[in-house]
Amino acid sequence: QVQLVESGGGLVQPGGSLRLSCAVSGSIFSIYAMGWYRRAPGKQRELVAVVTSGGSTNYADSVKGRFTISRDNAKNTVYLQMNNLKPEDTAVYYCNVNYYGLTQSDWGQGTQVTVSS
Repeated sequence: QVQLVESGGGLVQPGGSLRLSCAVSGSIFSIYAMGWYRRAPGKQRELVAVVTSGGSTNYADSVKGRFTISRDNAKNTVYLQMNNLKPEDTAVYYCNVNYYGLTQSDWGQGTQVTVSS
């Protein structure tokens, strides 16, 4: 059974940094892309960043220049380095994985990121 284990969330002051990790295990299909979504209080879930198996990346406009997504294909792990955090980054962050040839995807349970003074 597929398992996504997230870590790295927490409380940080504005301008600070956090590094999120998501390790995927148990998948029987080849992974095409791994990414991060977030849901802020009272808002819809939005895509934050995604990285493909080939290394291409895309970011939400609101995080460009501040966040960096990367992956370790050997470990099936995706990371999100978040720098210069702002209060509006406060949200539950969810790891997501997509596979070659499938429309279904797998999700982590979410990790809370709170940016506050």
